[in-house]
Amino acid sequence: MRKRAEPEVLEDVLEPELPIVDAHYHLWDRDASMQREDYHLDHFIDDLASGHNIESTVFVEAEARYRPDGPAQLRCVGETEFANASGEEAAALGLKTRIAAGIVAYADLDLGADVDAVLDAHQAAAPDRLRGIRDMAALDRSAPERDPHRLLQPDFRQGLRRLAARGLTFDLYVFQVQLGDAIATVRALPEVTFVLNHLGGLIGIRPWVGRRDELWAQWHDDIATIAREPNVYLKLGGLNMFIPGFNWHHGDRLPSSTQLVDATGKYYSHGIESFGPGRCMFGSNFPPDKLSGSYRTLWNSFKLVASVYTAEEKAAMFAGTASRVYRL
Repeated sequence: MRKRAEPEVLEDVLEPELPIVDAHYHLWDRDASMQREDYHLDHFIDDLASGHNIESTVFVEAEARYRPDGPAQLRCVGETEFANASGEEAAALGLKTRIAAGIVAYADLDLGADVDAVLDAHQAAAPDRLRGIRDMAALDRSAPERDPHRLLQPDFRQGLRRLAARGLTFDLYVFQVQLGDAIATVRALPEVTFVLNHLGGLIGIRPWVGRRDELWAQWHDDIATIAREPNVYLKLGGLNMFIPGFNWHHGDRLPSSTQLVDATGKYYSHGIESFGPGRCMFGSNFPPDKLSGSYRTLWNSFKLVASVYTAEEKAAMFAGTASRVYRL
């Protein structure tokens, strides 16, 4: 078994008073088949206590705590019940952070108009917190039966329209090689508010290993193109999990915030310049991004990325955009 990198050197917290909305995190149970370890509310609270001023958080679905039985399309509502309960528990503990202030749940948009029953159930489970839906369209080797061009299918698009009718956002997760479909979809559905996840889904694992320069060129153009559509926002983050392929966890020691920015800064800079700070939001993507370092170091790296922007622009990226889009 390959040795895991040593933890990074503990850093001082940069700009500790800067208000932050963590626009993207998960909670889940250990699942060896998905290479997951327990990450529950108490684990997240420990990370939140690392020194940054996290005022609110947005829970995003990740196939956790589904109901064990009942109609298949409604089992995902168990995750919304779980997320809603975590927010209520955190509030009862008197935490200053509003945990799960917004919830982005899962629904199978291939159901088309029939997704309404699922949305009704989610809204009943979290009437004060449900803000959007994510149905990952990223091509996934674990689901070879799913169409990599799902975004283009009539039923999926009908499902998207049902979200817009309720004022729900859609968290759009595709891999960067699928951004062409994403561009076509956001253009076809201007009434839908899209939040493009993880800087457009960078990928650096097989069969894309060693093709970073090639992939950069197409990603660069696609991000500039999709940013022209006013109904799309960009989530900044998600580069420290295994899919982008930077592999810091295989080194001798996990990277510092400066080292993270040295490797990934050009992606953040292009995303922000394309969308503008007013349409960008930072999210930790914890626990997946915990693979490459601590919550403290990650948010320090985000603050380094944002250091060239004005106070007003930073306020938008760290809190304002997420608060507006998710109605926190």
